[in-house]
Amino acid sequence: MSFGDTFKALSDPVRRKILELLKDRRMSAGEIAGNFDMTQATVSYHLKILRQADLIRESKEKNYIYYELNLTVVEEIMVWLSDLKGEDSS
Repeated sequence: MSFGDTFKALSDPVRRKILELLKDRRMSAGEIAGNFDMTQATVSYHLKILRQADLIRESKEKNYIYYELNLTVVEEIMVWLSDLKGEDSS
């Protein structure tokens, strides 16, 4: 993961909305797509960008792929931003 990929992924409002949807529970691609007025292919593209940036993980169960937040990467970003701001982490 590079911060460049991460920030590129975060720059799009649709991808940020997907992350917000996933903050409480994992969801299938169909469940995610149901929240947007766009094609399944477009939603899949956004999911691909988020996966490449390591912001989400996928797991396959039977005929479905479920997506969930990768909190490790989110925490790394938060620590980096906190360090950049100069906040004391103790």
